[in-house]
Amino acid sequence: MPSFETLALSIEDHVATVRLNRPEKLNAMNAAMWNDIRAAFRYIDETPEIRVAILEGEGKAFTAGIDLQMMMGVGAQVRDECDGRTREKLRRVILDLQDTLTSLERCRKPVLAAVHGACVGGGIDLICCADMRYCSSDAWFSIKEIDIGMVADVGTLQRLPRLIGEGMARELAYTARKFDGAEAREMGFVNRVFESPEALRAGVREIAATIAAKSPLSVRGTKEMITYARDHSVADGLNYVATWNAAMLMSADLQAAMMAGVSKSTPQFKD
Repeated sequence: MPSFETLALSIEDHVATVRLNRPEKLNAMNAAMWNDIRAAFRYIDETPEIRVAILEGEGKAFTAGIDLQMMMGVGAQVRDECDGRTREKLRRVILDLQDTLTSLERCRKPVLAAVHGACVGGGIDLICCADMRYCSSDAWFSIKEIDIGMVADVGTLQRLPRLIGEGMARELAYTARKFDGAEAREMGFVNRVFESPEALRAGVREIAATIAAKSPLSVRGTKEMITYARDHSVADGLNYVATWNAAMLMSADLQAAMMAGVSKSTPQFKD
């Protein structure tokens, strides 16, 4: 199992827990963390024994968002005597950061975000890429980019309207106001609010364990279908799932699940 500079990774009972691990910096997302996130979810995707992933934060907060020192260093990173090449380099930096967060969507395994404390700026971009979001009652959120004079550019403005509706997404992005776990639940941004960070971790692990007990092939296919349907027409989605099941339906998982139903036993599935 790989080790990371800014993350802690553990695996138990087919569930990987990825913990943002810069608590002294409120898990601010520096350059190393962006690289670690992509590498971690690539590893989760490629490791058969992992069926589900949980994403959480160490310390007082989930994340304070992008590390400001990293942002201040971007100018030197992209500087070129040709202005056009400077702009091209900056565009490539932004595309690379977008790709880092998209690694959660590319990962074939479901990703459950468990948020406590602050989740600000880039943290919103990050959890918008998760399959489901949960939080504790102390959690609060803010799309902060507008307050530092920039447009959020790594996914919030593209994904959040699909999760909570365009009108509410616009309000939150234009104002940068804080919203708490109860409001996040009301608007459908999080699935459930737990009383404490401890209850959050226990509750999300229970949900992850339930998913991990299902057919891994079916779970991976279901994630693929839902993500595809989000970005395509109903007709396209129906056509794709027909093709998928024509290829994947007659699996050992189907046979195991049907036999378990007949014998009233718990099915066992290959990773």
